[in-house]
Amino acid sequence: MKVYTKTGDKGTTALFGGTRVPKHHIRIESYGTVDELNSHIGLIRDQDINSLYKNVLIEVQDRLFTLGAILATPPEKEVLKNGEKRLQNLGITEIDIEYLEKEIDTMEADLPPMTHFVLPGGHTTVSYCHIARCVCRRAERLATHLHEIEPTDELVLKYLNRLSDYLFVLARKLSHDLYANEVPWIPRK
Repeated sequence: MKVYTKTGDKGTTALFGGTRVPKHHIRIESYGTVDELNSHIGLIRDQDINSLYKNVLIEVQDRLFTLGAILATPPEKEVLKNGEKRLQNLGITEIDIEYLEKEIDTMEADLPPMTHFVLPGGHTTVSYCHIARCVCRRAERLATHLHEIEPTDELVLKYLNRLSDYLFVLARKLSHDLYANEVPWIPRK
């Protein structure tokens, strides 16, 4: 099988189920941004971080593939002609969201309370987390826009929202772990 199919040479691409849409369609923008997010999370995972965080990020990347498949499936193609779901055994569940919440709570238990805005940066890995958080927020904005046009699973929206929270707290936690013994930067008044 060749990588290039030439089917997109005129600016269209196929969704799950075969429907062709322009490559700039909101559905393509939505799952394309989730794919971009997944790549940024892979970059975080490639850093020298605690294996616990790496394992969580592997789980997140798996969920993002599922989320992308959901976003790539138009509502009218969710059920096959034989009555079965196109994406059998695939979905985002409340358990996936609770998993992120548990990880957030665990990290926050070890962090001091926030007293000012967080300035992204300070370390490459922390910066990667903030970039991923921003891409996640963009994916969420696009998915909510898509949801207004063609309703999609609301757990997709909820998962992206919680994931951006997770990435924000992970950035804080990594920063804390790296600089726990340094005097924090205090903004001017």
